[in-house]
Amino acid sequence: MPNDAIGPPGLVTTAVRAPVTKEREYCIDTDKAIERPYVGRATYAPSVDQPNGSQAHSKKHQEYTVMQQHILFWDRDADGEIWPLDTYRGFRDLGFNMLFSFLTIFIVNLSFTLPTSLERSFFPDPFFRVFIPHIHKGKHGSDTGIYDNEGRFVPSRFEDLFARYAKRSKENPDVLANSLSLLEVFELMKGQRCAVDPFGWSAAMFEWVTAWLLLQQGGRVDKEDLRRLYDGSIFFEISEARQSKEGWNKGWGMGGDGFIGGERVLPFGL
Repeated sequence: MPNDAIGPPGLVTTAVRAPVTKEREYCIDTDKAIERPYVGRATYAPSVDQPNGSQAHSKKHQEYTVMQQHILFWDRDADGEIWPLDTYRGFRDLGFNMLFSFLTIFIVNLSFTLPTSLERSFFPDPFFRVFIPHIHKGKHGSDTGIYDNEGRFVPSRFEDLFARYAKRSKENPDVLANSLSLLEVFELMKGQRCAVDPFGWSAAMFEWVTAWLLLQQGGRVDKEDLRRLYDGSIFFEISEARQSKEGWNKGWGMGGDGFIGGERVLPFGL
């Protein structure tokens, strides 16, 4: 047993001849804050910092899995179907410009209409709708594993993400970081890649780049913001913030709302 094994005696999580096991650690004490953190939560997304998740959001949408809650923002009329126009309007409401929002129609609807429609029909949907009841069939490879195959949220996998990829501070190396830099996000995507999985690589790239454009502040994505992205509650907050004079004060670059971060640079939207 190596002397630098991580965890209590008898719990060996590193191997000398596999340096990657030392580089990417587990968060071994998640169970101190969350009971049985390895068990997926169907309707709420807890973390060590928020063991009850987004309570108001999860209570309001308690009939949906966390993965379904993640995309409810785009279900404009609550009919369980996300049409291409719903996708466009949703991204516009989040502050993205017309070009990016238009491209998301092809990225999102063309990618996920087939797996979600074949659960209800032998034929692909001619309208390229994404069906929320079957969104778990859209889970792809090379992801984080935070959603399980049925769309539940696995708390231990969420905490492991930060233990493995968020750099600890030199001043306090025993404390896990609570944010990710852009470089760490790319390290995450690289570390989670599965072999011969170009679709999964591309999907992960789109998802993480979009998250960065929405959430970064000071060059880092906050852990709590990311948790709320997984359960979808932050999309409603961003949309509401954009209706105010202050706008949404996070993100990168100028979106369709005319803001760069918290500063409006255009008097109109794009």
